[in-house]
Amino acid sequence: MQDYLKQQIEAALRKLAPDLDVPEITIEKPRSPEHGDAATNVALTLAKELRDNPRSIAQKIADRIDVTSGYIHGVEVAGPGFINFRFSDSWLSDQLFEAYHSGREFGKGTTLQGKKIQVEFVSANPTGPLTVGHGRNAVLGDTIARVLEWTGGEVQREYYFNNAGRQMRLLAESVRARYLQSIGMNVEFPEDGYEGAYITEIAQKVRQENGDKLTGDEHIAVFRKAAEESIFDDIRRTLARMNITMDSFFNENTLYEDGSIDKVIGLLRDKGLVYEEEGATWFKTSEFGKDKDTVLIKSSGEPTYRLPDIAYHINKLDRGFDLAIDVFGADHIATYPDVISAVKACGFDSDKIDVIVYQFVTIVKDGKPFKMSTRKANFVTLDELMDEVGADVTRFFFLMRAPGTHLEFDINEAKQAGEKNPVFYLQYAHARIQSIMRKVRQNYDFSDKSPDFKLLSHESEITLIKRILEFPDIITLTARQREPHKLINFLNELATAFHKFYHDCRILGVDEKLAHARTELLTVTAVVLANGLGILGISAPDKM
Repeated sequence: MQDYLKQQIEAALRKLAPDLDVPEITIEKPRSPEHGDAATNVALTLAKELRDNPRSIAQKIADRIDVTSGYIHGVEVAGPGFINFRFSDSWLSDQLFEAYHSGREFGKGTTLQGKKIQVEFVSANPTGPLTVGHGRNAVLGDTIARVLEWTGGEVQREYYFNNAGRQMRLLAESVRARYLQSIGMNVEFPEDGYEGAYITEIAQKVRQENGDKLTGDEHIAVFRKAAEESIFDDIRRTLARMNITMDSFFNENTLYEDGSIDKVIGLLRDKGLVYEEEGATWFKTSEFGKDKDTVLIKSSGEPTYRLPDIAYHINKLDRGFDLAIDVFGADHIATYPDVISAVKACGFDSDKIDVIVYQFVTIVKDGKPFKMSTRKANFVTLDELMDEVGADVTRFFFLMRAPGTHLEFDINEAKQAGEKNPVFYLQYAHARIQSIMRKVRQNYDFSDKSPDFKLLSHESEITLIKRILEFPDIITLTARQREPHKLINFLNELATAFHKFYHDCRILGVDEKLAHARTELLTVTAVVLANGLGILGISAPDKM
């Protein structure tokens, strides 16, 4: 309907002002149902250009809208110049019939069909288990990938990591120290080493497989390999538990081995954007609006992480992605623009890179910061959080606020099993529909009949139909803005509309044709709930 309304408004504007450069037309749902089913502020945006007051422009547009198609029941001008539209009952019933026949495909779009998209997320180095700090990143990235797939995109989920450098060296030394201690040797634990119990577990596994013979310094590679493999296995299991599967893992070291790092320095040098000073190599970020230039290679010869990040993003574009999405924590706000500037300076289309920055998460219980077991050092792991509240609840709570807002994860709220729990509220709506359907099947056989949705005229029926028909537009909006909480907000409205319908409209004991129409209305409602929850990576149970 949004596309149809935009076409109608644009056609009206062409009649009103043939030479007008028509702007982007925004269609939104009014906050109050009294103001109709859809609204646009296009008249307000055109007031200056058309040299007329917005309300007058709005009326002229409204007068030129074609209402003979049967889609629109009414067009009204409101306030300072808003145009409100009311959908016809016949259009609603026709669209519901189409949704009914679409089945589980309802809501899928083609906006991104033919587009090759990469979503890079999690990207934690293999130095320890995934923590709550990684959780919002993981769930946000996977859900964005899912909704982009629903709009037709060919999506690859990639995990970028670095298994070289100081972190991995310390990891190997930490495991080796625990191994040597376990065989009775008196060795000092490395300064700033990894002290979690998982280090001791890896050391014990190395000892089981190799005995007590790995006492020399030359065996450090054994400890490093064992640690990396064990931790990555742990990371994969945790992601799988959260219903996340990565399509590819990209090792930062590849960029050094294939010459990509040297290529970036060469390209920037050719552009006059790098220089040497005090033994370090600098990137002229001051030419891109920053106060100071930025070090790419330290005086010690060690690159800063910006350099491989630049090479990595060029690599993504070289692989033919039409869109490369990064999911970053708020600590990247000041740094990722340098990468994008460098990619553009190197001659690549930086507009294909989209960065989603999310704020961090606070875990609370009883109004206080929540500390779980410290079995794996002084952090809360994702597995511990899922042990506490479950995987579905964990995913949902990480998604229910806009990425750019701070998220407080309340354990007490998450563990509630009633309607106050927002996950339970949606899952219960789906389960309740399935329960109703089981009772209906015991009394009616609608298998060879087609529902007559024109029989649905009760206010609660119409409200539920309207919510259902918003689903494709919500998917498109969520995909375009990369904000899964918008889908959650929609599902909450849908569940509320269902509960109101269930309260107001009986199925058993009414005319059989009306019972059939109401039953299939619930069929479509259940499909939308299941599809929406599926995009969020959350189960839609038939029983609770």
